[in-house]
Amino acid sequence: MPRNVYWEMYFHLIWRTKESMPLLTAKAEPLTHKYLIHRALQTPGVVVHEVGGIEDHVHMAVSLPPTLEPAKWIGDLKGACSHEINHGVCGPGSLAWQTGYGIVTFGKRDLPWVVEYIRNQREHHQRGTVVARLVEIEMPEGGEGEAR
Repeated sequence: MPRNVYWEMYFHLIWRTKESMPLLTAKAEPLTHKYLIHRALQTPGVVVHEVGGIEDHVHMAVSLPPTLEPAKWIGDLKGACSHEINHGVCGPGSLAWQTGYGIVTFGKRDLPWVVEYIRNQREHHQRGTVVARLVEIEMPEGGEGEAR
């Protein structure tokens, strides 16, 4: 990317464990989040603002450079993460992801709110205060575009 390109692009990502099973255990969850951050930051220009979730899904707030193809990057990230967790201390079969993901853009002004939302996932799920738009991995009826 040329040096004279300015960009601000913020994305909220979400994807689920295979069959929404509670695979992100007390042992696997911190390792998964740590690896997602590590792997994401290997891509030049990527900024990770927050990673969180609960037993059956992961949320990420990231900034991605305009030269990056989000679908490919997310697929590579998911695959590398499950490979790392399954070949590490958690052991084979510890982590598998469901096909697909959700991706929502947001503005810089919303970054603090999105980061706090991701940090407090357990609380939001316990209280029933999840934001529907930020937990979708399939398009709702009448939606536009395609969430994969």
